[in-house]
Amino acid sequence: MADTEPTKRGSARTKARKRALDILFEADLRELAATEVLAAHLDENDPPVREFSVTIVEGVTADLDRIDELISTNLASGWTLGRIPRVDRNLARIAVYELIHTDTSSDVVLAEAVSLCQDLSTDESPAFLNGLLASVVAAQAVARG
Repeated sequence: MADTEPTKRGSARTKARKRALDILFEADLRELAATEVLAAHLDENDPPVREFSVTIVEGVTADLDRIDELISTNLASGWTLGRIPRVDRNLARIAVYELIHTDTSSDVVLAEAVSLCQDLSTDESPAFLNGLLASVVAAQAVARG
């Protein structure tokens, strides 16, 4: 059965996604392994790192090549993974991880990613991220047949 969690602001899973984003963003910015940054945050435990955040960070890290390939092949012409702002790139990674590795519905995944993007990125970024993720969803549907 697919996860139909509500996308209300402040839900536990929304907060976990935000924390995972913080960790992935920090790793990207500092050019460190995300698992290294995660370990430091787990040691600090202030605030505590939710289990779902750990799952996301570890999952994105474990499947990063595939996730980045899915993102790259669905970018609009002229765009590269490196051109995407760090916040947007890591939100896309989280969303693609959820799309391919969880039962969370694609509608929820896209809504959560776009909502975080609206709060944390540029005015143009939510539409860009929504279009990118919609392309990934469509490509996955075609691949499944």
